[in-house]
Amino acid sequence: MIQNILIPTDGSDYGKTAIAYGIYIARKLDAQLTGLHVVDIRLIRGPVFTDISGSIGLPPYQEFLPAIESSLDAKADDILRDFREQCEAAGVHPETKKVTGVIDETIIEEGRKCCDWVLLAQRGEHFHIDGGAILGSTAQSVVRRSGKPVLVTPEHFHEIKSMAIAYDGSAPAQKALKLAAELSKQAAWPLSVVMVASDRTSGETLAKKAEAALSAFQIENSTIILAGKEDKALLQFIREGTTDLLVMGAYGHNRLRELLVGSTTSAVIRKSTIPVLLMR
Repeated sequence: MIQNILIPTDGSDYGKTAIAYGIYIARKLDAQLTGLHVVDIRLIRGPVFTDISGSIGLPPYQEFLPAIESSLDAKADDILRDFREQCEAAGVHPETKKVTGVIDETIIEEGRKCCDWVLLAQRGEHFHIDGGAILGSTAQSVVRRSGKPVLVTPEHFHEIKSMAIAYDGSAPAQKALKLAAELSKQAAWPLSVVMVASDRTSGETLAKKAEAALSAFQIENSTIILAGKEDKALLQFIREGTTDLLVMGAYGHNRLRELLVGSTTSAVIRKSTIPVLLMR
């Protein structure tokens, strides 16, 4: 059962969509929402600015520190107030929390304390500044290290009426399949098991393995076998609009393989136009 969902929020447009999904899912599953804003400690410490200010004769960084801290604190309060108002307008009464720290590490730590899922926006407020594609930023770190399912939400909100699981038979995919089956049963969302296979025989073998795992659940489900490269096939499946939520086992191959040929997980969550629920 999903009882508590943690939503790190930064006030961005993508973040507001994440909140909309959080509200929708919380109402569907009768779950508690907790809004978290992390005040980035790196903005307060400012080591680079300290070095620059000293070298060009500006007043020491420490003189600006109280004003910076006050500004960040006020911004955090505004963001969490907006989060609460958005939730309460939909009849959901959330908890809120403000913490100063390193963003990804704080989300992981808070997630371990209080939640069953972490719900993150695909992009944050600094996307255009730091190239913040989800790769190499907060979401990838949280997915890899949190130990909790992480739902990554896209730019726009769409009601969820059906779901799919990308299944390749790996250990993360097995965990994701169980998670998808439980969620399908709880939310009454029909489940499609999607497999990308090099040939029909291997696809049918995967389908039988998935069907055996799903036999313990009384849910509406079907199997779909796709051909092609994993990430491209899954993204095309998403673009066809036949599902509203994709569940995946996250980072099923070793890190060396990811460096050499890339990661299906990263490609899908970076480009998906629907929410992607990831199970490590």
